[in-house]
Amino acid sequence: MSTLKNRLSVKIDEHRPRIARLMKEFGDVKVGEVTIEQVIGGARDVKMLITDISYLDPIEGIRFRGKTIDETMDSLPKPDGKDYPFVEGFWFFLLTGDIPTKAEALEVVEDFKKRRALPQYVIQLLRDMPCGTHPMAMFSAAIVSMQQESEFAKYYNTGKFNKMKAWEYMYEDSMNILARIPSIAAYIYRMKFKSDIIIESNPNLDMGGNFAHQMGIPEPYDDVARMYFILHSDHESGNVSAHTTHLVASALSDAYYALSAGINGLAGPLHGLANQEVLAWLMNVREKLGGVKPTEEVMKKFVNDTLDSGQVIPGFGHAVLRKTDPRYTSQRDFCIKHLPNDELFAYVDMLYKVVPDILLARGKAKNPWPNVDAQSGVIQWFYGLREFDFYTVLFGVGRAIGVLANITWDRALGYSIERPKSLTTDMLEKIAGIK
Repeated sequence: MSTLKNRLSVKIDEHRPRIARLMKEFGDVKVGEVTIEQVIGGARDVKMLITDISYLDPIEGIRFRGKTIDETMDSLPKPDGKDYPFVEGFWFFLLTGDIPTKAEALEVVEDFKKRRALPQYVIQLLRDMPCGTHPMAMFSAAIVSMQQESEFAKYYNTGKFNKMKAWEYMYEDSMNILARIPSIAAYIYRMKFKSDIIIESNPNLDMGGNFAHQMGIPEPYDDVARMYFILHSDHESGNVSAHTTHLVASALSDAYYALSAGINGLAGPLHGLANQEVLAWLMNVREKLGGVKPTEEVMKKFVNDTLDSGQVIPGFGHAVLRKTDPRYTSQRDFCIKHLPNDELFAYVDMLYKVVPDILLARGKAKNPWPNVDAQSGVIQWFYGLREFDFYTVLFGVGRAIGVLANITWDRALGYSIERPKSLTTDMLEKIAGIK
């Protein structure tokens, strides 16, 4: 058994009694109350999910296993000469809560390499799809096509299913999926947007390095990939892609079905498209300002004119955060180091300087600070990845890390199928006292 799987097994055995005790001794304790606004408004802020993988703190931003983004990036082992950690080591961390040694991270790197090869049927499926198929549809279809290889499904179908052992098979499926989907994403990109010139996997590279290699983008894009996949991996369990993956897996569907469903949710314009929409808006700003490097005075006038016209400034504000998104800050630090003179970054940087004060003065937002989407598209554009339709696939590769860690733990702790109760409008009106 690998170090990661053995460590995870120990952690699961330690954690199970905590959940059992909460259910047995404290199951009737109320966590909160639900309002009609929350029932109608998409269950926003209803405390009804559990995850130990990440937590969104309003002040400090996302915490992975209790660590801030800066703490996570600083503590995880990195490839020699690189600024960002092994994604494989981050996966180890999300699963166990332990910071792996470099040797332990490299053990996962080697494990992924053994699982990385794409089945020919996946390649054939992608090539047989209509040429106008959206990259996210291709990505989702490729994932679910591999369901025939599911170790979890095979185990369930033996008729000897034991829910205390089910996590081991979900773990194996998750390992196989994570090892393959960066190559699937790169294959889709090269086939659709780079004249169908495919770049084969390099067996000497880690996930981030190999993804950059197969995309055909030179260093330091390998560090971009590591940073991007980690920053976009998990965001609690209530967002659409994470919740959908959990919901489908709660029916004992395997990881292929569950992740494909989550990817379909990520494709929605209210969830995964924000980074490309912000980038398109930035280009429009640049065009309206004549492409000149903006001054504070010019940008303030543009922002005020935009708000006066009833439009919003995309990329600013967050439903939970009450400070600058640390994911934005992490990417901004990368930009300052690697593309300080980039024209689009100059616009992003100037917006960062002027927008928050304007929004605060107007009382427009509880959090007037930029979120992750205000920055991420600019980096991809700088390194030549200019096909907007592909941006959400990048998001999907990262998001898979978090949601697969979550559903592995879901099976380890034997969580029930999700089945919230519905009410009719008549019932709500009666509760509200409407005659």
